[in-house]
Amino acid sequence: MTQNRRTFLANTAALAGTAALPIGARAQGAPAVKIGVLHPVTGALAYSGNLCRVGAQIAIDEINAAGGIKALGGAKIQTVLGDAQSQPQVGAAEVEKMNEAGVAAIVGAYASAICLATTQAAAKYNIPSVVDVGVADQIVGRGLKNTFRFGPGYKIITEAAINNLHIMNTVARKPARTVMIIHEESLFGTGTANLLASQLPGMGYEVKEIVKHANPTRDFNNIVLRMKSVNPDIVIPANYYNEYALLVRTMKQQNVQPKAIFSVLGGAASSFKFVKEFADAANGVIDVNHWYNPKDKRSIALRKKVEGMKDQFYTYEVFLNYQSVYLLVDAIERAKSAKREDIIASLEKSTWDKHFMPYGATKFVNGQNTGAAPVTLQVLKNDIKVIMPNTLAEAEPVFPWKA
Repeated sequence: MTQNRRTFLANTAALAGTAALPIGARAQGAPAVKIGVLHPVTGALAYSGNLCRVGAQIAIDEINAAGGIKALGGAKIQTVLGDAQSQPQVGAAEVEKMNEAGVAAIVGAYASAICLATTQAAAKYNIPSVVDVGVADQIVGRGLKNTFRFGPGYKIITEAAINNLHIMNTVARKPARTVMIIHEESLFGTGTANLLASQLPGMGYEVKEIVKHANPTRDFNNIVLRMKSVNPDIVIPANYYNEYALLVRTMKQQNVQPKAIFSVLGGAASSFKFVKEFADAANGVIDVNHWYNPKDKRSIALRKKVEGMKDQFYTYEVFLNYQSVYLLVDAIERAKSAKREDIIASLEKSTWDKHFMPYGATKFVNGQNTGAAPVTLQVLKNDIKVIMPNTLAEAEPVFPWKA
């Protein structure tokens, strides 16, 4: 009886000690690592923001299913979702909430203006911020030690665009000489347009007009009428998805066909949704943008997975967020720590090359991945094909589209 009583008391004490542990610790053996996933999933940018979230969550689910973060004893990733509501100030407020929730890092927040605000807010708390898409070079030009952009900025993308345009135009015996730029009004569109306007004349092109429009814009008839009057050889749009799609459709409706629609970071030109729903308007459009390596089997496998989901399309928002999560987790694995300062130090030393982007190995200089590069794409026969660089090309460019 005495022995049974002692056994009972010992077991009771052991159970009491177990009960005092957090449920997650008992179930998983290692506390979860919280990662903030912050995008504009409502408001004018909701379509792209939700695609960003899809890409990030697929990566998180894959990592958890494969055993979690192995350097931390198999710790699972716990997603902390945030909605910037397509407004920079709301994005900054969401960072405050994520800090209170104890996130180890944040991935996001798609639009340049929002990324500018969220990374600044995260810097107050030394939260590592992996920028998924935002192309404005101001994001990484402020000396913020917590900010890391995986993809290229608009200076690199614009320079590549102008060089590739000049190559195609020269090969075609220079049928295009005049340009009209149409851009959205925020940091992304304005910055891209300014770079284009400053560099195109040096390559022999006359910029006839630069037209700015609001976000959102639901009627491009007046802008297209102006386009008819200016009659440029090349139209260069720099807009988000909804406005881009409407602009090009309005051009089709008004029978405006320049020698080329040559987009720089065109919001719909690199979208399979646009190609599927508006094939006539999309055909022939050229775009210089983020893209995956079409020769890498992993990128094709992810495309099949995404397209197998209901109402989803494989876009740069998806795969840039997917890769950004893997980049962040690689840094946590090498740091063997979920502390913010350790993750930042690990990202600074990153040489991650297990991506399927048309990049070299990751190397951050002042927060910018210097290995990142865009590609040039064209919609051909209702599909999007890489046309430059030659090492990745799937088809020859068709330029001019209309002689």
